[in-house]
Amino acid sequence: MADVMEKLVSLCKRKGFVFQSSEIYGGLNGCWDYGPLGVELLRNIKELWWRAMTSREDIEGLDSSILMHPRVWEASGHVENFTDPLVDCRQCKARFREDLLTDDQRTAGQCPVCGKREVLTEPRAFNLMFKTFVGPVADDSARVFLRPETAQGIFVNFLNVQTAMRQKLPFGIAQVGKAFRNEINTRNFLFRTREFEQMEMQFFVMPGTDAEWFAYWRQERWDWFRQIGLPEKRLSWHEHLGDELAHYARAAFDVQYEFPFGPGEIEGIHNRGNFDLSQHEKVSGKALRYFDEQSRAKVLPCVVETSIGASRTLMACLAEAYHEEQVKGENRVVMRFHPRVAPIKAAVLPLVKRDGMPDIARQIAATLRRRYAVFYDEGGAIGRRYRRMDEVGTPFCITVDSQTLSDDTVTVRERDSMAQERVAAEGLGAFLEGRMDAWQHPDEAAA
Repeated sequence: MADVMEKLVSLCKRKGFVFQSSEIYGGLNGCWDYGPLGVELLRNIKELWWRAMTSREDIEGLDSSILMHPRVWEASGHVENFTDPLVDCRQCKARFREDLLTDDQRTAGQCPVCGKREVLTEPRAFNLMFKTFVGPVADDSARVFLRPETAQGIFVNFLNVQTAMRQKLPFGIAQVGKAFRNEINTRNFLFRTREFEQMEMQFFVMPGTDAEWFAYWRQERWDWFRQIGLPEKRLSWHEHLGDELAHYARAAFDVQYEFPFGPGEIEGIHNRGNFDLSQHEKVSGKALRYFDEQSRAKVLPCVVETSIGASRTLMACLAEAYHEEQVKGENRVVMRFHPRVAPIKAAVLPLVKRDGMPDIARQIAATLRRRYAVFYDEGGAIGRRYRRMDEVGTPFCITVDSQTLSDDTVTVRERDSMAQERVAAEGLGAFLEGRMDAWQHPDEAAA
């Protein structure tokens, strides 16, 4: 399976999905740049999530600042609790998270890099927050943190949003934004990085109803991953128990995807109780209570959180889409994205560069481009152009040929089955919409 990851990372660079940050200077570990196709894929994922959240009347949107008052992180527990256990190798000077060592390595004090035994230091707490300074003086009075999560910006704005939008419990606040964690060890491509995007929604509910809403949002989020093309057979739940449960959580489940390197978390659903609002009340001295008109009492809501990693979800979509198969004795690499997620929705291809075909093809591309990301390509044999589009996951190829000149129809080739169909050029938009809505994962369609 490591071979699959190597091929996927190579394809991401060659085709413009993901590049190593600062590559010409040797790169910066744990940081990645999204290329032209990667940024489209990421944008599509974020927009599908945003639409799923804010198309509801009980969820509002927010975009809070990356830099916040440092006392926010004291109240949230991040200053005290947001740590990983760090160990050093006295021999090769490598550093690791102690909890990621095997039991044998931990017992023997064995370094996983140099292999020496009894060379690891005792674990010590390492805070993952990046520190910086506000203003011209770099001292403790000006120290702030780059946010390690987007949730706290939602909590401190709870009453602002509720009052401005006249929302009643239960209601949610959704946010997409960058977060930063000074990871000891980055690994597995986009899975564990130091800079990443989160898509978080905090759902505020009446005390005593949090368990019910926790179950509701678990199901909602599971269904959403299936809707973007991740099949159920590669999704699983992981429940947090005992010491694994975060200090703020009453209950927590992760949605895991089966990556080539094994199952990994792509979203966490947490019952946070009233921990966050009560902490911010205590530390700030400002009331964050909701006035319940029915009981005529001020209530401190409980919170159910859905927290999804945008880049991890993108990586899951990449891993799920990658497919190799033999077609007429040749190897075909195809990225089988759900059409709604695919960075390019359609390619428009004139069969030859004569008889006015390029002009017609460009006109079709311009019309479709008002609604979709469309690629125009007239270079090379048509079979080669199909393969190029397969490799970047374009679900539909539209070919303008000699028949188009006489009856204004085009050939639409479907990526997964490679089946072709004649379609009236003027009806292409509706045709593509219908096919995108009806799309099934090839494995599930064949079952």
